[in-house]
Amino acid sequence: MANVLDLETWLREQCAEYRFEVGGVYQVDGTHSYPLVADSAEDLRAQLDAGGHLLPLPKESAALANVLEVSIVEFLQHRIKNLGDRAGENQGTERGYPDLEIFGEVFGGGFHAVDIKAARRAMSTKGHALNSTQSAITLYTGNTYFRHSNLKYPGTLRPFEEYKSHLDILLIYTLDLDSRERVRDLELIVQQPWKIASRQRSSTTREYIGAVKNIDALRSGNGAFETEEEFYKYWRAFKFNIAPITVKLLEKGAKAD
Repeated sequence: MANVLDLETWLREQCAEYRFEVGGVYQVDGTHSYPLVADSAEDLRAQLDAGGHLLPLPKESAALANVLEVSIVEFLQHRIKNLGDRAGENQGTERGYPDLEIFGEVFGGGFHAVDIKAARRAMSTKGHALNSTQSAITLYTGNTYFRHSNLKYPGTLRPFEEYKSHLDILLIYTLDLDSRERVRDLELIVQQPWKIASRQRSSTTREYIGAVKNIDALRSGNGAFETEEEFYKYWRAFKFNIAPITVKLLEKGAKAD
């Protein structure tokens, strides 16, 4: 039997080789003459830049996070294809869960949920990067698929409980307003969500489960819970507001019975 790979280890190995190479937003019209001939990627970028083709990426956190997510998902999809027919993937919806599900005999069978989270480093008043994310990373929406793990919610690929494992890829970066890429000192961290969870919501107005903000703790998986069981017990009992979609799905299930 062929070797089975541990997905968490495999993801760490792939992420160690990832490079963020989105050089800006491409502007079609330029100020140079044609044909444009380049002898390397660096030369092409320099010419596009000089010709007015490259505009800065957005600096707003959510928009920049989307760019980072698209880049890393495409990178992982390519790496999964390199594994041949023993592995596969499905990409999630823009606001659903997970961002990517991975499956196949090479990873021991079953479906594995992989979510991508981007977070900006907090900065001191003097402009130095701190050992903390600017805001708490959101791990799960606590009052929908996480609480009612047997239900299939809109935007999800399958019920939460059907996943053999749940993994997060954290993209921690320093915002650089002086570069078109906006991203500097990018670090990728792969962790099981329960290992980096806090006991606080990531938002005071939304039903989100938050991660710890300390970056060393994110690296080491040293969150607020000693065990996975403790994490689920705490957050599944948390007094979230009931989501309207949950009411509809429960009523639909009751009618079907």
